[in-house]
Amino acid sequence: MNNLSIRDRIIVALDVPTEKEALDLVARFEGELRFVKVGMELFYGAGYPIIEKLQKLGIKIFLDLKLHDIPNTVGRAAAQLTKMGVEMFNVHVAGGIQMMEEARNQIEKNLAVGQKRPLLIGVTQLTSTDEKILHEQIGIPYSMEAIVTHYAKLAKKAGLDGVVSSPLDVPKIKGACGIDFLTVTPGIRFLNGDHHDQKRITTPEQAFQFGSDYIVVGRMITEAKEPAKQLEEIVRNVEKQILN
Repeated sequence: MNNLSIRDRIIVALDVPTEKEALDLVARFEGELRFVKVGMELFYGAGYPIIEKLQKLGIKIFLDLKLHDIPNTVGRAAAQLTKMGVEMFNVHVAGGIQMMEEARNQIEKNLAVGQKRPLLIGVTQLTSTDEKILHEQIGIPYSMEAIVTHYAKLAKKAGLDGVVSSPLDVPKIKGACGIDFLTVTPGIRFLNGDHHDQKRITTPEQAFQFGSDYIVVGRMITEAKEPAKQLEEIVRNVEKQILN
């Protein structure tokens, strides 16, 4: 990750329902946007054309669909996502090693000549999940730290490039899986901002200090009066605290 700038490691979430809203939002960044997350809402609303249009603008895409099904189905889906040429997509680690391996195998089989292989990232636990939910609703009796670390180890064993996790989990994940195992971390908020539906959160500066390779930032940038300036301020603050 040392060869990437802080700006290249900030993924802006395009959490809007239509192609027009997404492209209008991108335009407000005045050409400074390098990496975006396209999640379920936008992809299901706008389909593949939004991927093509963002790519034509030179923007890298994290396609956040969290695949989770039987291995054959996930493998076939991974083949299609690979053909789209996105930078990164994800699967749920809870689907098991065979499912993750099938996704990885189908990526390799469906690369076009000269195509860069998309990063395959595993979802450990959602940042909206806390230990109360983990124990009482999901039925997992272990601590959040223990289960996230266990899932990260499974993802590495299956050959994935990294995991999605809370920034708070990154030190343990890096300790268990190595510093080169990627961590993509949502749950980013201002210290005194609205947490919305997130439970386990940090500021951008804290996330990078914990060792996050990429951070996913949504409303704190996209709902700002001037998103481009907000993004620039975050980059500047992180560089000041982390790089100096």
